[in-house]
Amino acid sequence: MPARSQANQGLPLKTMALPADLEPDNPLWQFALAFWQHSLAQETCLALQNEGWSVTRILCAGWLALNGRAYTGIEEATVTEWRDRVTGSLRAIRMSVPKAQTAYSALRTNLASLELEAERIELAITWRSFSAPKLEQRNMYVCDELIQSNLTAAAPAAGITQGTRQRLNTLVDIFSAFASGEVQPC
Repeated sequence: MPARSQANQGLPLKTMALPADLEPDNPLWQFALAFWQHSLAQETCLALQNEGWSVTRILCAGWLALNGRAYTGIEEATVTEWRDRVTGSLRAIRMSVPKAQTAYSALRTNLASLELEAERIELAITWRSFSAPKLEQRNMYVCDELIQSNLTAAAPAAGITQGTRQRLNTLVDIFSAFASGEVQPC
């Protein structure tokens, strides 16, 4: 019989209470897919993720800004619990599988697919908590300020370091490209 890890010393994990009426293919998810098509957006978000940021929080902050809404950084407990227990666990498992060895590539690929599906569910739970967006007239300067403010609210507890500031400016530029119509968010 295998030894139990210290994290699971015989304590059963409680099943999460998830809403039955999720919309996995919602406008927030469609935006995330479109945004992720840009390699610089991917690179920047993943660099921030390595610093403790949540990519899904970044995407929510940007989507809300593009819809003229502020992001407070406060989210439903279910979203946080899902991110911590499911998405984060899958990411940690994937990251622990050796990259350089081809014998593990199928496992890493499957784990990455599961992680992406967990992020889709995370965004669906988040989407469910949003009320219909109130689109406002906006000019580029106001939109850039809202994007910056929303991204600041998405920061991890440690906050924004000087090194992070450049990455955030890059994201503001990318989100602004969506706002100006250079790239369509949905």
